[in-house]
Order: sequence, then structure tokens, then C-alpha cells
Amino acid sequence: MQEDRQQAPTKRSGWRTFGIVTFITVKWIVYFGIFIGLLAGGALTGYVAALVKNEEVRPRTVIEEKMSENAITGFVYFNDESLVGQLRTSEDRMIITYDDLPPQVINAVLGIEDNNFEKHKGVDINGLGRAVKQKLLNEDIQTGGSTLTQQVARRVFLSLDKTDSRKIKEIFLALRMERYLTKEEILAAYLNKVPFGNGSTGYNLFGIKAAAKGIFNISDLNQLNIAQSAYLAGLPQRPSAYTAFTGKGQFNQGGFELALGRQKTVLMRMFETGRITQQEYDEALKFDIKKTLAKPSEKAYTTYPYLMLEAERQAAETMLMQQDPTLTKADLRKKENAPLIEEARDHLLRGGYHVYTTIDKEIYQLMREIGTNDENFTPYSEEKGLEQIAAIMLDHKTGAIVGMLEGRDFYEEQLNYATQMTRQPGSTMKTLAAYLPAIEMGIIQPASIIDDAPLVLKDGQKGFHIPMNVNRKFAGLVTARDALNRSLNLPALKIFNEEVKIENAWAFVKKLGITTLQPEDSYAQTGVIGGLSIGVSVEELTNAYGSIPNKGVFNDSYMISRITDANGKIVFEHKQEPKRVFSEQSAFLMTDMLSTVISSKSGSANKLKSQFKKYGEIPIAGKTGSTQSYGDVWFMGFSPDITLGVWAGYEEQINSLTENGKARARSIWALIMNEMAEKKPEVFATDKFERPTGIVKATVSSASGLLPSQLTKEAGMLVTDWFNKKDIPKKTDDALVKMAYITYEGVNYVPNPATPSEFVKEQIVIKRKKPLDALMDEIRAAQAKLPAKSRRPMGVYLPADAENNAPSKPDPRVDDGAAPSPPSSVKLQSTGGALILTFSESSAKDVVGYRVYKSVNQGAYQKEGSSIIAGSEKRMKLYSSSSQSYTFYVTSVDVAGKESAPSPLVNYGTTVVTPPPVGGDTGGGDTPPVNDPDAISAPSVPTGLQAVKSDLSVSLSWAANSVSDQITQYHVYYSPNSDSKYTRIGSTSETSFEYVAPLVTGSFFVTAENAKGESGPSTYQNVK
Repeated sequence: MQEDRQQAPTKRSGWRTFGIVTFITVKWIVYFGIFIGLLAGGALTGYVAALVKNEEVRPRTVIEEKMSENAITGFVYFNDESLVGQLRTSEDRMIITYDDLPPQVINAVLGIEDNNFEKHKGVDINGLGRAVKQKLLNEDIQTGGSTLTQQVARRVFLSLDKTDSRKIKEIFLALRMERYLTKEEILAAYLNKVPFGNGSTGYNLFGIKAAAKGIFNISDLNQLNIAQSAYLAGLPQRPSAYTAFTGKGQFNQGGFELALGRQKTVLMRMFETGRITQQEYDEALKFDIKKTLAKPSEKAYTTYPYLMLEAERQAAETMLMQQDPTLTKADLRKKENAPLIEEARDHLLRGGYHVYTTIDKEIYQLMREIGTNDENFTPYSEEKGLEQIAAIMLDHKTGAIVGMLEGRDFYEEQLNYATQMTRQPGSTMKTLAAYLPAIEMGIIQPASIIDDAPLVLKDGQKGFHIPMNVNRKFAGLVTARDALNRSLNLPALKIFNEEVKIENAWAFVKKLGITTLQPEDSYAQTGVIGGLSIGVSVEELTNAYGSIPNKGVFNDSYMISRITDANGKIVFEHKQEPKRVFSEQSAFLMTDMLSTVISSKSGSANKLKSQFKKYGEIPIAGKTGSTQSYGDVWFMGFSPDITLGVWAGYEEQINSLTENGKARARSIWALIMNEMAEKKPEVFATDKFERPTGIVKATVSSASGLLPSQLTKEAGMLVTDWFNKKDIPKKTDDALVKMAYITYEGVNYVPNPATPSEFVKEQIVIKRKKPLDALMDEIRAAQAKLPAKSRRPMGVYLPADAENNAPSKPDPRVDDGAAPSPPSSVKLQSTGGALILTFSESSAKDVVGYRVYKSVNQGAYQKEGSSIIAGSEKRMKLYSSSSQSYTFYVTSVDVAGKESAPSPLVNYGTTVVTPPPVGGDTGGGDTPPVNDPDAISAPSVPTGLQAVKSDLSVSLSWAANSVSDQITQYHVYYSPNSDSKYTRIGSTSETSFEYVAPLVTGSFFVTAENAKGESGPSTYQNVK
């Protein structure tokens, strides 16, 4: 029964079976697809993760900061705010905001770069799909598909290489940027950052505003039309190819044609996307772009290369010192601070700063024209190179540098010789380190007396150093004014070393802005004439001199008046800090002394009287300077309104200037001043150097600089000059004395009492601060310790007025106890009716002089003429007659009065008379030898007596007695009251006599004496 209850199996439909199979198959296909998809997605995710694993996730602050970070173009201006040029940088960029963008610029940029910019979120799917297809199919055209946001992300954060890694990073960054920034900010950032090729000056243009200015000379973007906007919008795709200008700013036809082709593409896209109408499109195509291009112009670094670099340097240093007030100019020269300056310079060049200088464009150009004119200089030398020049012109009332001459040719030498070079200042330092501080300290005045005599200085190498003047001579006692006029070295050295002292001198100089003095200069005894460690710069030396016409007030020189940032905010503004360094009275006295450096015939700058065309109309003063062998020459000069300092030389100081080049600084100074007087006469507003109160004229002794004594007045040794009233000397002159002295080797000594009077002089002489006899001993001792090649003859060191020196030491010649040997080589020559007797000196060391004896026609020998002092020329001029015969001999006389035997005889004519034996003590030479006293009679009265009076003496002269009188000597008598009380005041073998006494009055007569006795008196001569 069970079996009967079983049902038969159901029969399935074929369609149903097909459906089930199909369902199962599709299901597994889906499962497999999902599996494959998961595998592919994982691989893609892993691939993407691998590409961006090292890429940081930038926060909003970083993105905003980097977007606003741009290297902005900066500019430099003259003092009238006209443009010098743009600061040196690889990028010329001017920043804009979205509000600065006109519609035609926005439409042009978006039409060609990113038409869906307003709609997408940073990535354009259509563009990305197109880029993927091109990549997969390896198509020839690879557009990249980047949106404008992606381009900004790439330029700001990533490299510009076209790789998958960069593309993925770019997409992520673009999405993130769109979250934090507005579309306006992104578009403005794009148009500030992208390159546009070269501009008309040759600079690389970055940003739409710099492009409009550099390509079309349009500063306001609203002035761009559609054609110009399209032209600019097309350039960023290939800026190096689409460029109408070369790197030198010259027109580039090939690049321009490519850019025009690109412009047409941009216009087509603008039309296709509905951003312009058909009419606007047609008009833009017809527009002549070429006619609106900016005119090619040289870069400022080509036109004003020196000035631009100097503005860079000074502006960077100024900002650095403002940032760190503890830094000084001297600190900035230290090598360890070089990185700080470079960092500050880079910040300046990239920060869009506007640097306003004090430079007057017209003055700067006229100075450069003079400096670049080859006719003003020595021709180029293969050995020495180019003769260089540097100059600084200051408005000393403010310290502003209004003109500058930095060198001859920037492309020959980039060093700014006016501000960066340091050279030895030569004699220009005398003013600043000797005369000016000494005047301020009340040590000297223009009429003060200084001894231009040698000075022995200790030398660490040779032991001693004895400086010389340029002319290798010494003038002796001179006024301070005369010493400065003639630029004498020794007076300046004595003031510097002995009066002011080195430490005080350098402290004074530093107050005048000289920052280049080194610690070792504290021991530089010759620093006042240029012997410094590294020297000074033209700028600082000119700056220091500017304080003199500015009446003692120092204004530190400056070239940067203010600096503003890219938004016009003032970040630096120069503030004057005038400092009084010395009084108005000292300034006037120094100015007046420097004016006679030019006006005096002996002045070292006297030629400026003819070189400066306005001399006499525009008051000027100044000081010359030169270094050893004329490796450097200077002229520091000023008027009441400006100070102009000039240096000339070669790059290497070892190279000497030519003969004409030795005066180069002065001649260039005159050329600049002549041009200034013609083209900028308004600069010279002040017609004289103002004399302050407290300045008076006073008369002092020209022997000591003290108040004149009665003897000084009688001697006429007076000098009158300007004085600071409070510094007029109060002590009376005691330098003049009447003394007997004897001269040996050009030096006056106190005579040995036994020396014959004929070799001793007695007159008014001057007591020096250091007597010459003591000075010569010091020099002699110093020279003994010097190498032989460094020694000079002692005569070189004698000053011109040595004969007026009051002795302080006895005659160094010591009596050897024996009669001296006679002179040798006695010769007689007849010349033009006269006889010339010459001889050689005696070998004896104690000889003080020589006597010449003459016999006429076999008569007795008589002393002829004046005795010859040892050390003077061994020569005597004698007068003769052809009808008579003459015989001569010479004897030597020693310090004790002993006379030698006669020298060999010389004769003129036919007869020679043998002289009697001579020798031993002659009693001072008052009785010359004769042949036979019994053969002669008493002499006749002298005739022809005449008297000539001067301030210091009375000179008497008379006719010689007959030869037959055989006169041995003449006696001179004087009565101060012209009465019968006459006193013998002297005797002489000559027919003249000088009675030294100031302001003499009275009566004189003369008698003659021979072996038989004395004549009666001559006629009387009264002196009133």
C-alpha cells in the first residue's frame, strides 16, 4: 500500500533550467568582477599610496603662507624720486590682488587655461579623463589636464617635472587648496606666480603686472585691451619660446611670431567659450600688437651698475643694523658677518623694497662723464692697467652723499673705489690727526712756530727712522700755516707725536667717522702722513673733512634716505644725528689755513687758482695728499656748501702714477667743480666762510710764536695771523739772543776761547726747542746703528736756517797740541780778469779755517781778504793787474789759534817771493807776516768811509789803502753820542765791517795800521 501512495517525479521545463543556469553564471561573474575589482582597487590604492607616502599633509596656515610668498621686484630711486632702476633679481615681479584684475584679463586666462575654473573643486574630471586617455594610448599630445588650481599647487609646492608622482600629489594638493582658499585668491596667486618670459629690459617677468609693464609698458591692468590680454595669457605655456625680447632686452622677431600664434589660439578659445563676441574676436585679431610693445631699454645694472650695487649693499647693511642696533659699520666689515650681509641682501632683493637714495641724478651723471672720459687720464698701461679714479660729493650740512664716482669702468673693475677700497691717506691725514686736534686743544694757532727739522723715531725693524720731507729738505722754523701750505712732513709728525699724542689724535679722528683704524695704528708714529695699517676709504675721509666747513659739526655720511616695503610702508628712514666734535673757532682757523693751501704761492694746491674757473667767486679750501712713489694721490676740498673728496691711483698701490697723474686728484676735482658751477650753480649758495665770534688778529714772534719782546720788534721778526682769542699766547718771546758762535759742518757751536776771532761770528741767533747741535748728535748716534745703506750724509739733515741757530754745545774739535798741517793742492787760475785760488783742506782734525797771503811785485806778504772757515768752499776770488806779479800761499789755523807753515806757493806774473817762516800761535791772526818793517812808513788815513744802517746792524765800507802802505789791519771806532768818547769796537783786514746791534745811532770812523803804527782817523760817519 505504501508503494501505491508514492507520487511520480515532476517534469521540469527547459526554459526554467536555462534561467537557473544563466543566473548562477551571472552571479559568479559578478562575484568574480567584484573580486577582480577589489584586487585592482587595492593595487591602485597601493600604487597611489606609494606615490604620496613621503608627501606631507600641509595645514591651512602653511598653504596660505606659501601662496602669499613671492619674490617681489624692488626699485632704487634718485633723490628726486626718479627711477634709477629695479633691484637685481632673477625675477621681475609686481604683486596684484583679484580686485586689480579687469574682466578681459580674467576671461583670457580662464579661456585658455581652465574654462571650468568657477565650477570644479580643484580637479576637472573631463580634463583628467582626457589626460588618462592620452596617457594610456600614448598619444602624441599630452595636455596633462591640470586645472588652474593644480598649476598653482605645482608651482608653489612641487617640482615642475611631468611624472605620475607629481600628478597625484598635485591632485591632492589642489583638492586641499580649494577647501582653504577662495577662487579669487587662487586666480590672483596664479597671476602673481607664473612666468611670462623676458621684458623690454631683459629681466624675466613673473606675474601679470610685471608682464604688462615689461612687455607693453602698461602699469594699470585696466588699460590692457582684449588683444593684449590674450597675448599675455598665452605666454605662460612656453615663456622661454613665446617672448618678444631677448635676455638683453632686444626685440626677438622669432619669439614674437610664436607668441602671436599663441595669442590667436587664446582668442579662439575665448570666442568658443563665449567669453568674447564675434566682433571683439575680429577686432582683437586685427589689433597691431607689435606697435604697442615697450621700447627696448638697458637694465639699470647696465646703465648705473656701480650705483645699483652700492644701493644694494648699503640698503642691506642699513636694514641689518636696524634689525640689530649693536652692529656697527666696522662690525659689518668682519669676515664672520659676511653671511649676515648676504642674507640681508637676498631679503632686500626678493622683498619688493623701494630704496630711496640721496644721489642727485645730474651730479652723478656729470661726475661719471668726467670719470669715463679717457682724455682726462693716462692711457691704459699693459703693465699697470687702467688709471683709476674715485670721488665722493657730500652735502656736509646733512651728510647726504649727492654724487659719487666709483671707478673708471665697471666692466674693467667692479670694486667701488669710492666706498669699498681703503688706501693710505698721505698728507690729507695731517689736517685731521695733527693740525685740527692741536688747534682745538689750544696747542697751536696758524702763526705758531714749528721746527721743520729732523725727528728721530724708534723703528722696530731698523732701530731708528728719520722721516724726510718730499723734497728731501728741511725748511727750519716755520709757521703752522706755512707748514700746512707746503705740506711739510716734520711739523705734522711733531704735532702728532709730541704735542697732541697718538692716542688723542686717533680718538679725535674716530669722532670724525674714520672706522678703519686698527689696533696696531696706536703705535704708528708716521700715521699722520699716511703710515696706517689698512688706510681709509674715500667716503670716510671726505666725510671727516666735511665737518670743517660745517663749523665743527659732524654728520655721518649716508646714501640711503629711506626704504619702503612693497606696500609703501616705511621700514627705514634716515635720521640726522649731528655731533659737535670741535668748536666753530677751530673750524674757521682750519678752514682759513686750508684756503691758503690754494691761495699761497707756496701752497701745494696753488694751481687750483687757474684750474677752478670760479676761483675768487666761489670760496674754496682743501688739502693735497700723496703716498710714497705716488701710488696714491688725493685732494680733499670744500666750499661752504659741499665737500668733494677725490682719489687717483691704480688697482695695485705699488704702481706709480705718471708725472701728469701725480696731480690727477686735483685736476679731476677742478673738472667736477667747474661742471657743478656751470650746471648746478644753485648748490653754491653761500658766498664766504663765515667768521665766528672770538676770532681776532694778533702779532707774535716769528722765532717762537710767543708775544714779541722789544728785541723781537727791533729785529722785525714778527708775524700776524688769526687767533682764537682765548688761545693767544701770554708768554713773551725769549728765543732771540746775541751770541758768539763758530760754525762746523754747517752747525753752530760755542767757540773755544782760544779760537781766533776772525773765525768766530757774533750776532742775534734763535734758541730752538731742540738746538741743532744736540739734534745732530742724536742723528749721528742713530745713524751709527742703521744699516750702511740706510745712512745719509749729515748735511742732508741741516735745515735751511741752520745759520741762525743758537748753539748749546762747545765746538767738538779738540786741540791736538800741534800746529796743523798746511793745505795742499793749491792752484791759481786766471778767469775773466780775475784770479781764482783753490786748495784742498788740511789733514788736521782741529782746523777751524784758512788764511790766504799775497805778495805783490816781490813786496811783503799780507793777509788777503777774509779768512775761510773750515767746511766752506776752499776757494777765493782775487783781482789782479797784468802789469804786476803776484805770489800766494795758504795756511791752516786750528781751534787753539796755531797756524800752519805756508802751503806751496802759486804765482801770477814773473816774480816769486819766498815767504818768511810762519807757525805757532799767531795771537788770533791780528799781525800778518811782513818782510822788512824798516822799509815802510806809517800808513795814510783810510778814505771813502760809508755807513749803511739796517734793523739789526750797521755796515761800514771804505777804500783800500795803497799796497805800499802794507796795511795789516783796519780798526773801527764808535761813539754812541757822537762826542769825543770813541771806543774801538773791532778790527779787520778787510775794507768792510758789520757792527751787529739793533737800532744803532751814533758816529763811526776807521784807522789803518801797519808795522810802523796806526794812521789818523778817517772822516766821520754819523748814523741816525
